[in-house]
Amino acid sequence: MVKDRYLSPFIIKDLKDKMVFVGGPRQVGKTTLCRNIIAKHFENPSYFNWDNRGDRKAITASAWPADAELLIFDEIHKYRQWKGLIKGEYDKLKDKYKFLVTGSARLDLYRRGGDSLQGRYHYYRLHPFTLAELEGIAFRVSVHRELPISEGFHQKAMETLDTFGGFPEPFMKQDARELRRWHNEKIERMFREDILDVQAIRDVGNMKLLSDILPSRAGSLLSINSLREDLGVSFRAASHWIDILETFYYHFRIYPFSAKKIRSLKKEPKLYLWDWSEVEDEAARFENLIASHLLKLVHFITDYEGYKAELYFLRDVDKHEVDFLVAINGKPWFAVEAKLKDTAVSPHLLYFMERLNIPYSYQVVKKDNTDILQKGVRIISAGKFLTALI
Repeated sequence: MVKDRYLSPFIIKDLKDKMVFVGGPRQVGKTTLCRNIIAKHFENPSYFNWDNRGDRKAITASAWPADAELLIFDEIHKYRQWKGLIKGEYDKLKDKYKFLVTGSARLDLYRRGGDSLQGRYHYYRLHPFTLAELEGIAFRVSVHRELPISEGFHQKAMETLDTFGGFPEPFMKQDARELRRWHNEKIERMFREDILDVQAIRDVGNMKLLSDILPSRAGSLLSINSLREDLGVSFRAASHWIDILETFYYHFRIYPFSAKKIRSLKKEPKLYLWDWSEVEDEAARFENLIASHLLKLVHFITDYEGYKAELYFLRDVDKHEVDFLVAINGKPWFAVEAKLKDTAVSPHLLYFMERLNIPYSYQVVKKDNTDILQKGVRIISAGKFLTALI
């Protein structure tokens, strides 16, 4: 059993100075992190969930326990006036209470407009379990440096993670039937308890159908026109639904990197799921696994280290393509190509390494016991590579 989460020490540290917001998908472990792990470091923590009727009354009445040191607000973004309430209470009571706010929607979007919270909080995005976190490997990454790859291949743990995903409940159970049931229940609850609580959706049936289609599109260029045709709806509706599902952490998009030295295609992004275990195709699921690990690294470097870290893919008009590029403040740091078994150096990696002067390149393979350097590209097993991240 995982007793701690990777964000715990950083959130505890930041709560000394400001409010902390924690966003992330439903059932990723936000409540457990805040209520059972972080709360233990404070005297008399008090937890309020907007979905609880009694808690709603206390929130709207601004009735807080006098002896509490930490106030935890869960799903409060569902309250239309939440920004103004939190701002007002924090400004009055910041010397008495610490404020921790969590939600299964992107709080960085819901915070916009109305009463400004700028300068009053730090924002974190909690991700599912990844290999380094499960194996208890501390974060050792230094920006612009080569990744700190350690000994050991961790193949069994990687394959389990690939199969069951990184969400705590299905990963802990590691049962195929329970995973299928969890997938179904998660989607239903996302629509019933999250999306429909804050969004007016006229055609819920087709939007659910969209969520059924997206796992088959993982790792592919996202064409709204193609989805529109499949669903028989307008471009505007399909695009709007994609945005909503992304807001509630069902999927994420990465965009092509643009630079003067390459004739990049400024077109569609690629789409991946937060829960890669929904992807049936083995190659697409493995690529999604790598994408999710890289996104977790990029988000942490942005949220805690303060860099502008971005995850891209590489593609030009001559059809050279590489799966991923991590950039810091717009400057390439390292590139990653995901392969199931192929250990021959990708010529596309070499092409972009030269054109963009990429310092480090990795060809990550699913097969075990691989770690070789060829033509400046490190060809390495996923079980070894992923433990170098977070």
